[in-house]
Amino acid sequence: MSNARIFRYFKTWPEIIRLAVMMYVRYPLSLRNVEDLLHERGIDITHETVRFWWNRFGAIFASEIRRGRIQAMWNFRLRRWHLDEVFVKINGVKHYLWRAVDHKG
Repeated sequence: MSNARIFRYFKTWPEIIRLAVMMYVRYPLSLRNVEDLLHERGIDITHETVRFWWNRFGAIFASEIRRGRIQAMWNFRLRRWHLDEVFVKINGVKHYLWRAVDHKG
């Protein structure tokens, strides 16, 4: 779902709404604490506004997070690692060097 469609009737920037909701969900903060933290950043909203945004957008943001985690799990399975090994002579002494290399090199 596009941001323009989700936040169509709101005058506040979508980034501010997302920040307020994610602060409330991610950290053990009360609605008034989120209001205070945003006020310190120069954003004047009430705790009731944060509660309304959380009720309206919380499920949407949660589904986006879940979708991203599932995608990350699939990407993790596609990763390939190999061991890069080499013998190097430094000051006449032979050393064995190795490093782990992922699929991106």
